[in-house]
Amino acid sequence: MIIVIISSCFSLNWWVAERERLNKAKMELATSELSYPGSGNWEIPIDLFGSKKHAGVSRGVLAFTDESGNIVFRVNRHPPNPNSLPLPKDKKLLLDASGNTLFSIYRYHNGSWKCYKGNSEENKELVFSVQRTLKTITRVELEVLFEAERSNDECCDLKVKGSPFKRSCCIYKHVDLVAQSSLMYKLHQIHVSRGKFRLTIFPGTIDHALIVALFVIFLSGRK
Repeated sequence: MIIVIISSCFSLNWWVAERERLNKAKMELATSELSYPGSGNWEIPIDLFGSKKHAGVSRGVLAFTDESGNIVFRVNRHPPNPNSLPLPKDKKLLLDASGNTLFSIYRYHNGSWKCYKGNSEENKELVFSVQRTLKTITRVELEVLFEAERSNDECCDLKVKGSPFKRSCCIYKHVDLVAQSSLMYKLHQIHVSRGKFRLTIFPGTIDHALIVALFVIFLSGRK
């Protein structure tokens, strides 16, 4: 009987300590001075909610909010520079909550993308390149190569696999799951809207804004 009581007390104390640790991590995230939650090595997964119908954002503009409904990122379309070579097919800007440009995303005609820091297209500001390796009606696969980590063999640093139509993908770093997305399913719901989806970013050191930029590229992966 004494052993059972001691074991129960130990389990309860561990549970309380674990709850306090998670609550502390959430408070640190909520009080962060960063304009977006992404530069830290967080201990808990972060959920962002994407939609083109968020309050405070022009209708048709893709934006991402936190669990409290605060705008964290938004995506603006921008006409590409007609003098660029090769000429991009499309250009998008990833902005933070204050409207600062974090990344410029260029899509090209050969199933490739390039992502630059800020509103730039200079080679010195290139952050990563993306190449589509698979395109079917239901599935797309992308390989991501970071410019700063480029080597002679040029093996990919991240892989993105999923279905843009279903807003469902997984982002891997080698065998580790970095992030995943899905529609907002509810219990007993027959029809699920494609207009709102969740992007879950798991603990790690990869900037959350970079993950969102990859997800934006993934959404246009079949075009």
